[in-house]
Amino acid sequence: QVHLVESGGGLVQPGGSLRLSCAASGTFFDTNDMGWYRQAPGKERELVATITNHHRTNYGDSVKGRFTISRENAKHTVYLQMNNLEPEDTAMYYCNAMAIMGGPFGYGQEFWGVGTLVTVSS
Repeated sequence: QVHLVESGGGLVQPGGSLRLSCAASGTFFDTNDMGWYRQAPGKERELVATITNHHRTNYGDSVKGRFTISRENAKHTVYLQMNNLEPEDTAMYYCNAMAIMGGPFGYGQEFWGVGTLVTVSS
């Protein structure tokens, strides 16, 4: 089993910054893609950003140029630096990871964190 522990959410004023962290722990061989998704009240969950274990990144259109995703492979940790935050960024942010289970030739399994709330308001 893999546990994803998120931290860094909170209340910030428009134009401010926050940094989210997500660390994977438990029994697994390695992590492949990791990323962040978000869900605002009344809306569907949407992609924020993903990063491969070779540090290739992908961003949702609404956050391009403002958010930066990064990771530390040895720590199985992914980060999301969020700058110039807008009220529309208010949402629950969920960490996602594809873990390799059962050894180097094992199988991939997707895991989700419980979420961390980001509120952008004056």
